[in-house]
Amino acid sequence: MAGKKYKKAIEGWDSAKRYSLDEACAILPRTKISSKWDETVDAAIRLGVNPKYADQMVRGSVVLPNGTGKSKRVLVIAKPEKAKEALDAGADFAGGDEYINKIKDENWFDFDTLVATPDMMVSVGKIGRVLGPRGLMPNPKVGTVTMDVAKAVSELKRGRVEFRVEKAGIVQTPIGKASFGAEALAANLRSLIDTLVKLKPATAKGQYIKSIVISTTHGPGVKVDPTAFVAATAD
Repeated sequence: MAGKKYKKAIEGWDSAKRYSLDEACAILPRTKISSKWDETVDAAIRLGVNPKYADQMVRGSVVLPNGTGKSKRVLVIAKPEKAKEALDAGADFAGGDEYINKIKDENWFDFDTLVATPDMMVSVGKIGRVLGPRGLMPNPKVGTVTMDVAKAVSELKRGRVEFRVEKAGIVQTPIGKASFGAEALAANLRSLIDTLVKLKPATAKGQYIKSIVISTTHGPGVKVDPTAFVAATAD
């Protein structure tokens, strides 16, 4: 059955062709394999950088205009006044040392993202060994270490995603769900690429956006022609 579904998913388009961003996003919804759940759409973008050099490490975040289709559970570590601001903005949990102790003593991880104010980072650092491997350690580069906790919570709830280039020079991140439709997926993907273009390291030479592939969780990859973004990143 899976083989039949996969064959159906690749009908009517060329898996070797590089499509325009809008064309690729129009093809994508019909490539999903599962009919039982709404598959996540991922983007894999290969950059012309060498992440082993610190000055070519591309890392950041972007608020996707149409969200990700998944609601994030947000924990904010802050002193009482800022914790209240976070809760008012929609944080799922907010507090100080009591949450740090809960994570340390009870191995509690009922949250997807951790935001902390700078004055709490010394305390948060005490549990860095358990947060780091899970990708939960707050970082100012992606906006999770900030005094403006209300803005951080609001953006995370609206669909902010964090990304970091991998060893092979690839940034991979979800950009929505298969049910979103072409226009919503295209707007999300365009926002991600525009953000990556702005983050191009000064030391990165040659073509910066080398390849773009989008796919559903179990579906085939649809290639996007990066040519349209080359001029924006020309040396």
